[in-house]
Amino acid sequence: MLNVLHEDADLLVINKPAGLVCHPTKGDAMSSLIGRVRLYLGETATAHLVNRIDRETSGVVLAAKNSAAAGELGKLLEKRAVRKEYLAIVHGAIGAERGTIDLALGKDERSEVAIKDCARPDGAKAETDFAVERHFERGDREFTLVRLWPRTGRKHQIRIHLAAIGHPIVGDKLYGADGSAYLAFVKERLTDEQRAYLMLANHALHAERLCLTWRGEEKIFAAPPEAEFDEFLNGPTVS
Repeated sequence: MLNVLHEDADLLVINKPAGLVCHPTKGDAMSSLIGRVRLYLGETATAHLVNRIDRETSGVVLAAKNSAAAGELGKLLEKRAVRKEYLAIVHGAIGAERGTIDLALGKDERSEVAIKDCARPDGAKAETDFAVERHFERGDREFTLVRLWPRTGRKHQIRIHLAAIGHPIVGDKLYGADGSAYLAFVKERLTDEQRAYLMLANHALHAERLCLTWRGEEKIFAAPPEAEFDEFLNGPTVS
């Protein structure tokens, strides 16, 4: 039910699978991460997700097991004292070895998708540091494995920033080159051509590491990417 990375009296750290929403959109408790956390901890437990990641993003999510811990962790987030580290596979070869994407974000008023945002000068400030891990090819197409550290926590920040510099995340239905893929996906009408372009069932973004100082002690919580991500990057595992 849960892939637990760490648990103590106050904290529960989970490796969330791709394809699972953090908060419920249905009544079934198993349909969301917070629902599964509450089932795991018991009906009387008070659980709070400290960080949230998109449905198709896999990786480290931190939960507080009581209101006091949630309050302390919330203050750390407000002070930007929780460092988040991501891995992404993107289309194309990113030229710079490292850098900072500094593009304000706001609602994409041209899109028919209500949840879609975009880079726009009058938006909220958003910054993402990145470093290229390596370039590789699949067939005649180039890709880059890139490590990212968001300085701010805007909605879809990493995905929009990478798309805005011309390197959308592989499998991203909302911010990839085919803007119609998201609506086709939610209506269960993805074409073979769209699936071929997406290449993956879920977008290739993984929340690999979360670091913070918790009550005087340095904490680092980490999880490896899922098999689909790893196989795209390195080729299928031969057993």
